Amino acid sequence: MKSIYQLYIELQDLKPAVWRRIQVPAEMELADLHKVLQVVMGWTNSHLHQFIKNDVFYSPRTEGDEEFWDEAMNIDYAGVTISDLLKDKQNVIDYEYDYGDSWMHTVLLEDILETDDKHMYPFCLGGERHCPPEDCGGVWGYVDILNVLKNTKHPEYKHYKAWLGNNFNSDKFELDDINKALCLPDYGLPKWEDFE
Repeated sequence: MKSIYQLYIELQDLKPAVWRRIQVPAEMELADLHKVLQVVMGWTNSHLHQFIKNDVFYSPRTEGDEEFWDEAMNIDYAGVTISDLLKDKQNVIDYEYDYGDSWMHTVLLEDILETDDKHMYPFCLGGERHCPPEDCGGVWGYVDILNVLKNTKHPEYKHYKAWLGNNFNSDKFELDDINKALCLPDYGLPKWEDFE
């Protein structure tokens, strides 16, 4: 029977924590795990990304990256599976999304399970808090935004409310919406080429 990995994902350096718990096939390729992480965290797949383990960077090769690609430290992740990097419970990898804002995620292998026919995989078990908005300046920019939103008299309050929308709630987490998206082709994500 095929193994299922239960992963705990948490945005680094952010309190209270933004986290998710998911189950995925152990043999899922990193390219697909990237898409799953985009959906469960709430990102839009509009920036570059990489996985990091033991100071080695796993990412997709892109045209024109030869100048920045160091074969000793970079591995094209085509064909690399989660189980190639996470072999035992409590193993950890980092996932970085958006090299400008540098959203660092800890990905922890919590458990190794047998496939449960009641679930389609990937599957999100739970989480807390809304993902930060794209292009907000990373963790520190997001913390500043949250502080501004606590004070309706702050000079930037209206600007951030307009940018984020009146319905933005940093504590909101939509488990059902996430699991519906995980059932869609490519998990409902726009393709990277759509942003070019």
